[in-house]
Amino acid sequence: MSDTHPTRTVGALPDATSETPRAPVWLTRLVWTLWAASVGLLGAHAFTGATWGVPGVVAFDGLSAVMWVAVTFFSGIVHSYSRRYMAGSERITAFFVRIFAFTLVVLALVAAANTALFTLAWLAMGLLMADLVGYAEGWPQAQTAASLSRKYFLASSALVGVAAATLWATTGASTFAGVAAVADTLSPTVWLVVAASLLLAAMIQSALVPFQGWLLSSMTAPTPASALMHAGFVNAGGILLVRFAPVVTAEAGFMLLIVAVGAASALLGKLLRTVQTDVKGRLGCSTTGQMSFMLMQAGLGFFAAAITHLILHGFYKAYEFLSNGSGVSRTAPGEGHGATPSLTAVGALATGVTAVAGGVLFAVLTGEGLHADSGLLLAGLVVLTTLHAARQAIGRAGVSPAVRYGAVALVFLPAIAVYGLVYGAIEGLLAGSVIAAAPTDLTAVHVAVAAAFAAVYLAIETGVYRRSTRLYVALRTAGRPDGRTVLTNTEAYDEY
Repeated sequence: MSDTHPTRTVGALPDATSETPRAPVWLTRLVWTLWAASVGLLGAHAFTGATWGVPGVVAFDGLSAVMWVAVTFFSGIVHSYSRRYMAGSERITAFFVRIFAFTLVVLALVAAANTALFTLAWLAMGLLMADLVGYAEGWPQAQTAASLSRKYFLASSALVGVAAATLWATTGASTFAGVAAVADTLSPTVWLVVAASLLLAAMIQSALVPFQGWLLSSMTAPTPASALMHAGFVNAGGILLVRFAPVVTAEAGFMLLIVAVGAASALLGKLLRTVQTDVKGRLGCSTTGQMSFMLMQAGLGFFAAAITHLILHGFYKAYEFLSNGSGVSRTAPGEGHGATPSLTAVGALATGVTAVAGGVLFAVLTGEGLHADSGLLLAGLVVLTTLHAARQAIGRAGVSPAVRYGAVALVFLPAIAVYGLVYGAIEGLLAGSVIAAAPTDLTAVHVAVAAAFAAVYLAIETGVYRRSTRLYVALRTAGRPDGRTVLTNTEAYDEY
C-alpha cells in the first residue's frame, strides 16, 4: 500500500448524461415525488379522517399515512446520499433498483389490509435486504453475510406465514379487519400458535437478543444500505405487532411476556454496546437495544409510542450511519469512549431535576404516567433516559459549569416536549384504524423491569460491571459477528 494519497475533493453530483446511468437520478427524483405525495395524503387523512384503498387488499389508513411519509423520507435521503457514495460503481444501477424496490415493498407492507399480501411483502422485504447485504459480489465475506441474513429472514417470514395461515384456516379471517373481529374468539391453542409466531418473527426481524447475530454480521452492506436497514427494515417488528394488536392484547400475560423479553434484550443490548470497539458495531448494538425498547412499549400497551419511537429512532440512526465516516475522521488518536467524568453535587442535582422535570412534562403532554397502570413504567423510562442523557452532557461539555447546568434543561426539556407532541399527534392519527393504546394494570413484572433498568444504569455509570472478567468475555462473545463475515486481513478491503 502506498503511503501517499492523491488529494480528493467532493464535486457536484453526476447528472444524467449519455456517459452516466440515468437510473440513479430518476429513481431519486421519483422517491422524493412519492414523499411529497405521501405528505399530501397524510394531510388529507388528518383533516378528513378518510381512508382509501381496495377493500380487503390495501388500505391507506392512519398507520399507512404516517409510515409512508417516514419510509419515503428515509429512502429519499438514502437515494440522494447514494448518488455520490456509489458513484463509480459498476453496478450502481442495480443498487438503485434494489433500494427503490425495497422502498415500494415496504410501502406495500404498511398499507396491506390482507394478511397474505402482508406476508408476501414481508418475505420480499427480507430477500431484498439480504441481497443488499451481499451487494459486493466478489467479496466472500459479503456473500456469507447475505446467506446468514437470508436464513434469519426466511425464518421470520415463515413465522408470519404460520400466524396468517393459522388464522385463516381456523377462522376464515384473511384481512386485518377480520382478525380484529375474531381475536377474542380464538381457542387457547390457536391463539398461542399465532401469538408465539408473531413475537418470534418480530424478535428476529428487529434483531432482539438472542437473534442479534444477523444484524452484527451484516456490516458488509454498503453504508446507504446499512442506513436503510437500521432506520427502516428492523422497525418492521413494531409494525407487525401493531397490525396484529387485537391478537397480541387478548391476553394480559402475553403482554407481560413482551415487556420482559423487550426489557431483557434492551438491557443486554446496552451492555453489548459498551464492549464494542468499532463504530458500526456500536451502532448495531444500539439498534438492538432501541428495537427492544420499541417492542417493550408495545408490550406495555402503548402502540402509538412504539410507532413514535421507531420513526424518531429512524431519523437518529439514518444520520448516524450516513455521517459515521466524518465522525471517524475527526477522532484523534487516544480519544475513545471512556467513562463519563464524575459530577459535582450541583451537577448531580441539575441532572436529577432535569430528569424528573422531563418525566413530568412527558406525563402532562401525553397523559401516560398519571394513572396506576403500565404508563407509570413508560414515564419512568423517560426519566431514566433523560437522566442518562443529561448526565452525559453535563459531564462532557467543554464549557463552564454554570452554562452547562442551564443549557441541559434548555435543550432536553424542549426535546421531550417535541417527543410528547409527536406522540400525541401519531396517537390521534392511529385512532380508529389500529389499537393506539391499551395500557395494562401495573404488576410486579413492571416493578421488576423498572428495578432492572435502574440497576443496569447504575452498574454502567459506576463501572461495576467491568470488574467481572467472565461478564466481559460473555458480552464480547455475544456481540461478535460471525467470523466468516469479517476480513482478518484489513488490506484485503482494497480489493473490494
